[in-house]
Formats: sequence, structure tokens, C-alpha cells
Amino acid sequence: MENGKGDQKNGLAKRLISFFMHLSIARKILLGYLSLAILIVVISVYAISSLERLNEITQGILRGDVVLIETTEKMIDNILARELYARRYWILESGDMLSLFWERSGEFDLMMEKLRGLPGNQNIPVDRFVSLHNEYNELLTRNLPYLKDPLSMAGQQHQMEIKKKQEEFIGLLKTVSSKARLALNEKMTVTATIGTTAFRVAWILCAGGIILGACAAFWITRNISGSIRRLKQATKEISEGKFEYTSDPGKHDELGELSFAFSEMAKRLKRLEAMYLDASPLTRLPGSVAIDNVLRRRIVMDAPLAFCLIDMDNFKAFSDYYGYARGSELIKATAKVLEAVIAEQGTDEDFLGHIGGDDFVVITVPDRYPKMARTVIERFDTMILDFYSQADRARRYIVAKNRQGQEMKFPLMTISIAVVTNLYRELIDPLQVGEIVAELKEYAKSIPGSIYVVDKRRKDGEQPAQEENVIPFTKKGGA
Repeated sequence: MENGKGDQKNGLAKRLISFFMHLSIARKILLGYLSLAILIVVISVYAISSLERLNEITQGILRGDVVLIETTEKMIDNILARELYARRYWILESGDMLSLFWERSGEFDLMMEKLRGLPGNQNIPVDRFVSLHNEYNELLTRNLPYLKDPLSMAGQQHQMEIKKKQEEFIGLLKTVSSKARLALNEKMTVTATIGTTAFRVAWILCAGGIILGACAAFWITRNISGSIRRLKQATKEISEGKFEYTSDPGKHDELGELSFAFSEMAKRLKRLEAMYLDASPLTRLPGSVAIDNVLRRRIVMDAPLAFCLIDMDNFKAFSDYYGYARGSELIKATAKVLEAVIAEQGTDEDFLGHIGGDDFVVITVPDRYPKMARTVIERFDTMILDFYSQADRARRYIVAKNRQGQEMKFPLMTISIAVVTNLYRELIDPLQVGEIVAELKEYAKSIPGSIYVVDKRRKDGEQPAQEENVIPFTKKGGA
């Protein structure tokens, strides 16, 4: 019986081989292409499913993890800003400070709503954020008499409560941000694994297709496996922190969409990395690289430009006299003043940067800088008094050592603003602007008191008529 079944199988195989051998050339080619078509379908289904999965993961990173990281960083900044506004309100009893406090509180509420709308937000403790937010606001706005007397036992206890609540709040935000970064790294690892697996499987299937039709299989291998190879390489590079990947503009299918998503993700991550590396760790404002890029772009576009360099006079003497920590607090307070003025009087197109130390940059348009400069001077002159002791305020000076080690009197700090515009001369590049504004700053610092000066020299050396409330700069240093 077993021998009979074996003979039947052998006979069937021989008949199939004989049938194939007796087919015409056209039917053999047709049959071969049919087998190849089936193989192509298998390859395509697998590749597209893998690519769709990669695309979903990438979109999840862009719309979820990256947004979550950005939002938590902004929430931390918001918490610190509200404490500053609350302290100013406690000291100055200024309604403006209280308004800014509640404005930042409203912005925090919007950010929490943004977190609620993120995909897969079940792991984000939004309700805990809301609770901590309310508790934090209550601590900052109640018990005002205690806060006005910080040396009292009740005042010290309340300060400790605020600090403890702030640390708890920021710690929770940092934990959420860290988990988001970890999830992002894990997803990048998953995409790398998917890309590697898809590449290997596609290669094996294409190798089988070569047996049935070398030319067709070669085309499929080059088209699909080549794309997957590039995506695999892009995934690997991005996971290693190399964000120079660019998409292939010639593709508009799923591969093109995935490639475009990778490119957008790389650009976004590169911007985040640049902001993180270039930003001032003290004020979290963009640094020299961002300032140079913004200035260069506006010069190339030939847009109306006013480049304002803000410098605090006698800052080194103040920092040496009162200590590094007090100097750092003054720098942060000045940054908040500049941010508030731009928020009130500027637009989204205005730019604020921190070169370092006590030097800041505002890039705006000629129509807005006069009012901004006068407001900054007015608020700085009011704010700076709070950083001096009562005795030093009464004397209007401090005694400190100069750069040569000699003791001398330094008046209370003032602020100098040097303004360079493209109203009267063509600006060529950031280097030229830097040279002009450095010269202008030295002139401004030679004039006592808080002041802003404007370079109104023309290219031909002609000086235009003086405008109201503007001190034009001349090469000789006259006003």
C-alpha cells in the first residue's frame, strides 16, 4: 500500500513537470510572471505593513512625546515665573505683577489642557498637575503679611512650604519629561528593529524572486529594499543623535510619507537639541547661535530691523560686592523685565536673546524700539533699587574694587541700550552689526544714568535731524 502511494506521488510530479515542459514559451513566461506577481504581492504587503507601523510610531513621537517634552519644559518655566511675579507683588503690591501672575496661571491651564489632548495621555498625571497647580497658587497668594516679613518664623515656615511645593511640582514634571524621553528612545529603538527586520525579510523574498525572474526581482529589490535600507540608516542615525536626515522629494507614496515624517522629526529634534545646547542655563533664553541666525535671516530678507544690545552698567562691581548669587538673580530679573516688555508691546516676530553675563539682545523693528527702550529703562530703574540694601540706596553708591584692584565708589546700577537699525544705512552681515553696536555701547556707557542711543549715521557720513527722545550716535561721540 505504501509503495503504491509513493508511486502515485512520483507519477503526479512527473506529469506536472511534463505539463510545464510542454507549455508554449508565452505560457511559461505568463506562469513565471504569475509566480513573480504573487511574490511581489507578498513582499508589498509585508513592506507596506512594516512601513505603516513605522509611520504610526513616528507620528506618535511627533504628536506625543516631543510635544510632551516641550510642554513640560514650558510648565517648569511657568512655575518659576509665577513665583517671581508673586514675590514682586508681595514686595511692591503692584497690580501689574498680580495680573502677570494670573496670566501665567491661565497659560499653565492651557498647557494642562494640551496635555489632556495628547494621544495616549493615560500615563500623564494631569489631575495631579491640576491639584498641585491649585495648591501652588494658594501658597503664593495667601498669607501676605507673613511674606512681607520673611525673617519671622511664620514667614520662614511659609517660604519653606512654597519651596517644598515647588520642588514637588517641578520634580513631578521632570519625571514625566524623563519618562517621555525614555519612551521616545524606546520607540526609536523599535523603529530601528522594525527597519532591520523588514530589510532582511524583503531581501530574502527578493532573492527568491530572482530565481523566477531575475530582472523583475532585481527591480523590486532595488526599489523596496533600497528605500528600507535608507530608512533603516536614518533610524539608526536619528537614534544616535544625528539629525541631518532629509527626505527624498521624488516619492509621494507610503515610503515618501514615512521619509517625510522622518525628515520632519529630524528637523524638530535638531531644533530641540540646538535650543537646549545654545540656551542660557540661567535665563533659558536663546544664546549667541540663535541670535546670529535670526539677525542673519532678517538681513538677508532686507526686512525692517532694529538690533538692540542691552547692557547693565557697573554689574561686575555689584556682583563682587553682593555676591555671585545676587548677581544671577539680577540677571534673571532683568530677563523677566525684557520678556514682559516684549510681551506687552511687541509681537511674535520680536526676538529676545541672552548673549551671556549681563548682555541681552532684542531684535525688533524700528517702529517699536523707542517705546520698548523707554519702558525697559523705566522698569529697570525701579527694579534695581530692590537689589541694594537700604544703606546703599540712601548713599546712592557702593564701595568696591575696580578691575585694577583699587577701591572706588560705584553708583547704583543703570542700563545702557545701543540700537542699530537699517533705516539710514544698509546692513550687510552680523559681523558689521556687531562692530557698530559694540562701538555704540561704549558711547552709551560713557553717559551717566540709564539711556538708549541710536546709530543714525548714514553710509556717506551725513547725520539726519535729531528726533524727539532719541540720542543719535556720532563718530565723535556727541549727542
